[in-house]
Amino acid sequence: MAKEKIIYSCSSCDYQSLKWLGCCTQCQAWNSFVKEESSVLFGQNISKKKHQVVSVAMHKLTDITHQKSERICTGISEFDRVIGGGIVPGSLIILTGDPGIGKSTLLLQISDKLAHKARVFYFSSEESLAQVKQRAARIGCSHEQLLFCDQANLESILEIARSEKPDIIIIDSIQNCYTPGTQTLPGSVGQLREATFHLMRLAKEDNITVILSGHITKEGTIAGPKTLEHMVDAVFYLQGEDRWQTRVLRSVKNRFGTINEIGFFQMNEHGLQEVPNINAELMEQASFAPGSALISSIEGSRPLLIELQALTVPSKFGVPQRVVTGIDHKQVVLIAAILEKYLHTKLSIHDIFFKISGGFKIKESSIDLGIALALLSSYFQKELPPKSLALGEISLTGKIKAVNQISMHVQEAQKFGVQTLLLAKNQICEKTKVNIMRFDSVYELMKLFVE
Repeated sequence: MAKEKIIYSCSSCDYQSLKWLGCCTQCQAWNSFVKEESSVLFGQNISKKKHQVVSVAMHKLTDITHQKSERICTGISEFDRVIGGGIVPGSLIILTGDPGIGKSTLLLQISDKLAHKARVFYFSSEESLAQVKQRAARIGCSHEQLLFCDQANLESILEIARSEKPDIIIIDSIQNCYTPGTQTLPGSVGQLREATFHLMRLAKEDNITVILSGHITKEGTIAGPKTLEHMVDAVFYLQGEDRWQTRVLRSVKNRFGTINEIGFFQMNEHGLQEVPNINAELMEQASFAPGSALISSIEGSRPLLIELQALTVPSKFGVPQRVVTGIDHKQVVLIAAILEKYLHTKLSIHDIFFKISGGFKIKESSIDLGIALALLSSYFQKELPPKSLALGEISLTGKIKAVNQISMHVQEAQKFGVQTLLLAKNQICEKTKVNIMRFDSVYELMKLFVE
């Protein structure tokens, strides 16, 4: 006789056990196991079970018909830039970020813009319709083609979508949606996987664009953990910076565009407003004081003019401090070691405090020269040339190397009034009105500080 197999699944990480456990051995969550019944028969091989066979047809690439669909532009240029030029019909997209960062506000603004071109259904599983109306009135969203619902039942959402056939549905958020008949809580890994799978099939089979909002865990990943990133077409992170209430929208995964693209917004009483000229803001805040160096870093398709700030002081403790934010501290320590080796600067007995102005995070070697100049500027307490920008990679032998995409850096620097470029000696650069100073090795950097 067939027996039901009883297993216990952790609602936090989906770990399974044959017996109930008080603490999950995988994610260390307490009282997270729920009882589930499986249809697998004891003592019977699964391969011997009879299943309904579905006929499958194979096709050649030449036999497959494909109709190219145009992207749907939202009219929010910063969002369209990050998403790759517009929303692809039938795609599954997730927008995630920290609590209170502005995900719901941005989704409401996007849905209002899209309602001018398509039928949009907005499902609010976290807030009541009265709360949504209050936010919509504050940010000026009132298009008649935009319809709202506070339904969190996934089966009801799918039924409405398949019967009404909207062009786009927005669910805020996927963590609060639930599937009836399951014992796991909304937001658990099992619920997320099942909900996202059904929404993925809805997007592909009915050609309905689905946009989800997702929560962030304490570790900074999509709650799941990261389960949704593998199931959706595109993942976008909305992050906050430590200046001007700026929000940065980053593309982490995008099957229909480039990744690592970023867009800038500013939060105010009317919602999230675009900041198309972020470099103008950055240049206004640059100090150009001793310990400051300006660099250019390409994020996605645009170069950003970012200020590096360094502070070196003689250490009063046994072990010198190294406090670095916005960049890998090993990169700063490495550049400091190169400077001490070849220039005999006593940075090893100095405390070094280093940060990227504006709260940005940079991971590239083209800013090595900027790091070196910021450290030397603070060490000698002497400013760099007025409105100068440094670009170059430094090898372990002290040689300064050229960087890629120099034309993009130079064009952006000229646009915002940079007067001097500090480059490698072998850097190939087109003719420009900006003054250029070239360096072959770190030895030549000393002429900027020692007369």
